[in-house]
Amino acid sequence: FVLFALRFCAPAIGRRLGVRNRLRVSVSPSPNLESFYTQQSTRPTQVILSLFDIIHLMSLCGKSQRQIETWFRLRRHQDKPCQTKKFGEAAWRFFVYLTAFVGGLALSIMSLNLPQPMQSRHFWYYMLELGFYGSLLLRISVDIKRKDFKEQVIHHLATVFLLSFSYCANYIRIGTLVMLLHDSADILLESAKMFNYGSGWKKACDILFVVFASVFFLTRLVIFPSKIMHTTLVLSMENCQPFAGYYFFNILLMVLQGLHVFWASLILRMVPKFLTGKMEKDERSDEDSDLEEDKREEAEEDYCLTERKGTQSYKLAPLSKNCVLNNLTNHRASISGRLCKAQ
Repeated sequence: FVLFALRFCAPAIGRRLGVRNRLRVSVSPSPNLESFYTQQSTRPTQVILSLFDIIHLMSLCGKSQRQIETWFRLRRHQDKPCQTKKFGEAAWRFFVYLTAFVGGLALSIMSLNLPQPMQSRHFWYYMLELGFYGSLLLRISVDIKRKDFKEQVIHHLATVFLLSFSYCANYIRIGTLVMLLHDSADILLESAKMFNYGSGWKKACDILFVVFASVFFLTRLVIFPSKIMHTTLVLSMENCQPFAGYYFFNILLMVLQGLHVFWASLILRMVPKFLTGKMEKDERSDEDSDLEEDKREEAEEDYCLTERKGTQSYKLAPLSKNCVLNNLTNHRASISGRLCKAQ
């Protein structure tokens, strides 16, 4: 069902929303450059050519330095995910978050007056969350690197440990409430991304961003520390004495709260741009801005080319002066010779 949704449903919804892939120029086949790109570079998406590498590739391929730099720039763009792929991934995460939120809300309502022990529906809810965050943790190493890459890794690890410990220690209710609070804001974030990848949905994106920011601050900066952490840190001491699991569980919750504050600061940095209408990309983005990277690399190439031309013209200037002087000297000598013959 998941493969069917990703392969057929997500592209169909994307076409409805106007998701279009940007036109990308394909590189000309070059086995030597392709071999260097895939084997010599540890990170092909950010390959950096040294002067020695450029000279070596120029001798192998018979291309100029500018042609080789352009080839690698276009080749890097081919490895970046297209808009339809980004939309499909956002749609997949939206579906999982929505399913987990509805399931967690139903479990919380049904378990209000029931004892704490694990039931089969809690088991499947935990397996869904653990499997999803485990897949995010495995995929983040091959995904596009962002400014909060380390924070994402810490968040996914802390979430996996929290889910595992709450499952083993039978902290079912507190684990369900923690995931429920997180999923409520993530649904809005992924839906905003889906509309952002489309065309003509700017107003819908703005509305979803406002709702997402409001829900994020309410759930993660107000409810999470005042209700969840207060219960686990303070109220739990009234019924039992602290043990090793008490410190481990609360330390992980504090780590999550620190990450919440970090991401809240990124959202606050986006608010002035949103109010002035200048918000064009996510504050976390490092490599999603293809156009900016293109302009920067093209400017660097033009600058290098101008520098080389300036250096060459500087070196050729004395030569040109010598040539002019030699021509004048030869011309005067020929004129004096003709005058002698005429006399």
